[in-house]
Amino acid sequence: MNARRTGRRPGTPDTRETILAAAREAFAERGFDAASIRAIAAAAGVDPALVHHYFGGKEELFRAATAFPADPGRLLPAVLTGGPDRVGERMVRVFLEVWDSPAGSAAVALLRSAVSNDWSARLLREFLVTQVLRRVLDHLDVDPAQRALRGGLVATQLAGLAMMRYVLRLDAVATAEPATLVAAIGPTVQRYLTGDIA
Repeated sequence: MNARRTGRRPGTPDTRETILAAAREAFAERGFDAASIRAIAAAAGVDPALVHHYFGGKEELFRAATAFPADPGRLLPAVLTGGPDRVGERMVRVFLEVWDSPAGSAAVALLRSAVSNDWSARLLREFLVTQVLRRVLDHLDVDPAQRALRGGLVATQLAGLAMMRYVLRLDAVATAEPATLVAAIGPTVQRYLTGDIA
């Protein structure tokens, strides 16, 4: 007679989706910093090793949970390489490269969902703050007292650009050459990052 196995369930075809559902809830409720792999695994009823097996680390799990189509870890070096005085332009250029690429349709879907769904908005906000804005501001050694405001101001520009170019498709912005938008918006993003905002 075989003894019945006890403990957490092993991986099954549904395990990945179960982990993702638990991760989405944890990240939306507690944020990226406070959510842990161990707690997410417990909520999914699996061993933490299975979370690592399917997703690698916490950042990869977070990116999968938000369904963001690009990896900031691979994109940010193009933004951060070079002097600090052109980070704003490079940030807008990389932003447009992602959103103008085939991955852009998934980004647009995520943005539409965030506008109409509070849970999606919380996930997207956590993603932008912890995976993009925080890394850029850390690189620039921004005064901690100004980080939240500077990051928020940058987000207003990028989110506004995304809405006008890809969602509402305001003709002049939707059809503009990327170089034109980089030249127009980059200096404003730069001022929000390193300039006078008083």
